[in-house]
Amino acid sequence: MKKMKVAILALCAGIVMSACNNTAKGTGIGAGAGAVLGAVVGKLAGNTAVGAAVGTAVGATTGAIIGKHMDKVKAQAEAVKNAQVEQITDANGLQGVKVTFDSGILFATNSSTLSAASKNSLNEFAKVLKNNSDCDIAIFGHTDNTGTDAINNPLSVKRAQAVETYLKGQGVGSAQIKSVDGQGSTNPVADNSTAEGRKQNRRVEVYMYASQNMIKAAENGTLQ
Repeated sequence: MKKMKVAILALCAGIVMSACNNTAKGTGIGAGAGAVLGAVVGKLAGNTAVGAAVGTAVGATTGAIIGKHMDKVKAQAEAVKNAQVEQITDANGLQGVKVTFDSGILFATNSSTLSAASKNSLNEFAKVLKNNSDCDIAIFGHTDNTGTDAINNPLSVKRAQAVETYLKGQGVGSAQIKSVDGQGSTNPVADNSTAEGRKQNRRVEVYMYASQNMIKAAENGTLQ
């Protein structure tokens, strides 16, 4: 089993390292094993929850077109104040975008009520989402490991729901938001033994990824 995991990691690393530019990234991810390999990459990246169910492998050309489109989406998201923006790979092996807002920006400690200051950032972010309505959205709330699961799990859900509700209030369509959930303290990104690490772990993540309509447009050559 360990040998198999090492082989999978090596295969995925080879794909990432072979991507020399934005087009190559999409092509490398969309080709070969297609959606099957994409599921492996998604699992390693922790993104198996995001990705339209396409049923068949996404071709190399389609992957390249989506990759270039998502580079534009990422650039728009990077202009949002207080947003940490990263490229991710979804469950289909397609390029997507993860936007992270620290809960210190959005919420007071142990609260799921949005702060007044956070609304400026979410207002800007809502415009990005509306400008990219061909992206599906998943929202996840997270906490640090302080307290119990009985407290942290529902708190993480409520924080994700608070962001969802606010974005909808700014005109983001309900149909665009495909998943809203909380993961409590189960998916830390930093060391919970330090105050700084716990601060990083208290966060809300929003994933923007290719919808079925985007995939179809890319296949037809009409995605810009």
